[in-house]
Amino acid sequence: MTTSSDENLAAVRATIARAAKTAGRDPAAITLIAVSKTFAADRIRPVIAAGQRVFGENRVQEAKEKWPAPKAETPDLDLHLIGPLQSNKARDAVQLFDAIHTVDRDKIAAALAAEIARIGRKPQLFVQVNTGEEPQKAGIAPAEADQFIARCRDEHGLDIAGLMCLPPFDEAPGPHFALLAKIAARNGLKNLSMGMSADFEAAILLGATHIRVGSAIFGARG
Repeated sequence: MTTSSDENLAAVRATIARAAKTAGRDPAAITLIAVSKTFAADRIRPVIAAGQRVFGENRVQEAKEKWPAPKAETPDLDLHLIGPLQSNKARDAVQLFDAIHTVDRDKIAAALAAEIARIGRKPQLFVQVNTGEEPQKAGIAPAEADQFIARCRDEHGLDIAGLMCLPPFDEAPGPHFALLAKIAARNGLKNLSMGMSADFEAAILLGATHIRVGSAIFGARG
C-alpha cells in the first residue's frame, strides 16, 4: 500500500524528532526543506496543507513557472534554491528565493551582490563545498573554502549564513558532514545544509541545521 505525501511528511518529521533527541538537540532547530523539484504544484499542495512551509528547487526557471500560484495562496512559503546557479539567473534567483545554497565561485558571488544591491532583497546565502572533490560536481574545494568565504564577505559584501554539501553517493556521508561542520566552525558559520532522504539522520547527528528531503516525502521521481 502506498502512502500519501502528507503521511510521508509526518513520518519524516517523526524521524527528525528521534534523531534530534539522540543528538541532544532541539528538533525546532532543524529546518526541513521539502525538495519539490520536478513535481507539479498539485503534488505539492497536500504537503503545504499539512503545514510544510519550506521547499527546495533545483532550477530557477522551473521555480519561476511553478511557484507564483502556491505563493499567492500561502504567502509564508519559503523557497530555497539547492541546485547550481548560473550568473545570468542571479536576478531571478534573488527575486524568487528566500535562500540560495549553491554559492561556489566569485562570478556567482559578484552577480548576487549586484542583484541584492539593486533589488534590496537579501536571501540567505550558503557556500557549497565539494567535500568529495568530484570533478563533475559543483562546489568550492575544501582547501579553498576559507579564502572563498572571506572573499564573499570582504570583497563582495555578502552575508554568508552557512555551508552546504552533497557527499559522493558511493561513500559514507558521515566524514563529509563532519568536514563541512569543521569548515563552518572555523569560519564562524552556524548553518549546515546537509543530509537528504537516505542520510538525513546521520546529518542531524553531525549538526545539520537544514536537511533536504525529496523522495521520502513525495515518492520516487518519474
